[in-house]
Amino acid sequence: MSSLRSAFIAGYECLSAWADLLDRINVFPVADGDTGANLRISLAPLRDGETGKGEIGELLVRCAIGNSGNIAAVFFREFLQAEHCGELAATAARGKEKAWQAIARPQAGTMLTVFDALAATLDGQTEQPALYPMLCKELQGAVLATAETLADLRQAGVVDAGALGMYVFFEGFFRQLTGQAAMAPPPLPAVFSDKLTVRPDFQAPPAACFCVNAFLHHTEGGSQASVAEVLTALGESIVTLPAQSGLRVHIHTADRQRLRTRLSSLGEIVEWQEEAVHGEGGDFFASGPRPAVHIMTDAAGSLTRDLARRHGITLLDSYVVTQGVSRPETLSSPPEIYSLMRQGVRVSTAQASIFERHCHYQSVCQQFDHTVYLCVGSAFTGNYEVARRWQEKEDANQSLALVDTGAASGRLGLIALLAARHAAQAASVAELLSFVEKTRRSCEEYLFVDALRYLVAGGRVSRVAGGMADLVGMQPVIAPVENGLRKAGVVRGRKGQLTFALARLPQAAASTIMLQYSDNEEWVRETVEPRVREVVPSAEILLVPLSLTSGVHLGPGAWSIAWSDGQTR
Repeated sequence: MSSLRSAFIAGYECLSAWADLLDRINVFPVADGDTGANLRISLAPLRDGETGKGEIGELLVRCAIGNSGNIAAVFFREFLQAEHCGELAATAARGKEKAWQAIARPQAGTMLTVFDALAATLDGQTEQPALYPMLCKELQGAVLATAETLADLRQAGVVDAGALGMYVFFEGFFRQLTGQAAMAPPPLPAVFSDKLTVRPDFQAPPAACFCVNAFLHHTEGGSQASVAEVLTALGESIVTLPAQSGLRVHIHTADRQRLRTRLSSLGEIVEWQEEAVHGEGGDFFASGPRPAVHIMTDAAGSLTRDLARRHGITLLDSYVVTQGVSRPETLSSPPEIYSLMRQGVRVSTAQASIFERHCHYQSVCQQFDHTVYLCVGSAFTGNYEVARRWQEKEDANQSLALVDTGAASGRLGLIALLAARHAAQAASVAELLSFVEKTRRSCEEYLFVDALRYLVAGGRVSRVAGGMADLVGMQPVIAPVENGLRKAGVVRGRKGQLTFALARLPQAAASTIMLQYSDNEEWVRETVEPRVREVVPSAEILLVPLSLTSGVHLGPGAWSIAWSDGQTR
């Protein structure tokens, strides 16, 4: 792999580790708390190191989402065309020009300012040891300037989230490119001091509208100029990206139906995504005291990003890989993934690189005084061992405490969720670790599969056993335990699965139950959940998607039930 390709991957992985912080300070152009997530989705093609540059450029356009993601995609489609380090100045200059042109009403004080600073700093420079520290200094200044450039950022007391995201990317990119990957990056909280927390009195401007991302196959009369004219009359935050087969469009609009009608007159809409934007920032701007101990866990634990965010949990993603493209599991589309699997398309999962995992450890240690990392069980992954080795070498302040939970999927998610709730009152790391150990002992889980062929394809069961079970219509019940997957029983069909689950539910009034679904949410919601409530009427029941780490191996039609019997409360 070339040094440039390695640098793009490193930049993306650094960005990924700070995405949650970018979401928390996202106040411009609307306070919708998704800049970090959108950048991770939009720039994920940069992580796929074996793909050709032309293909990556088109994938960037097709993956682009959100205001920040679309603007970044425009820049990187040009920037990645450099064949060697000496061409970076030219591709950066082209990228920043294209980015400014793609926006209907471009404004300084955003990631555009960072692109300008990057292009200006690279102009006339060649690869040399002094390049990395010089770029860091210039880009830091550009990001800090955003806090005083835009009124919303001044009032909120933060730097622009998109600009900070680009700084994090380029810091990692050039650290790798100049051969200084082993060097510890400048701590973000030290560099940007008090500009990474939204002021308690900040009131986000109202922004009742829809964020629309669409792809248009335009006809002869649907030029980019005519599309831009329609967009300008119907909304704000407009970005357009021309592609080989059409035009990517991003807009915030109050009248999405009229927008769709007008765009349809200019070409064929082949993709349409819309999301309501209220501009209040949700839970991101909460200014109450932070727990003494922060919780981090693996996304294999069936916690949605929204649920994790509301409880202040950091999630470490694995990647879902299909058709040569990888995406963070919590930012992938489960309906799309399960549909592809039913069509026979191969889907697999992959761990984040060791470098990316190290970036996440550094990130939480810089942001929080104490973090407990609840690792997926070592029988399933090597995450605990990777973290332990990093901790021995890098964590001199003992900021990170590790727990090999021996759990996966819903059991892991439930342990993390209950630990995060307890962290709000825990006075020390030791107290929280004691609670976690009790919770581990109180949690159980059973996984139910619809067809064994997915487990067979993933190497989880033998082909002979899998084929025979499918032949007679029987499905195993699987329990994730500390030493791996244990077959807990064999049942026939959904009725047998439900009977098995109900017979094993705890009777404790204080129990918490997590129901997880794959592509069968309606059945789990309308059939399983009411029956569970009949058996344990006072229990707290959570209905969540099965983590894609589990779902890809278990296959469509799978579901799971996990619970804590309440003995830790």
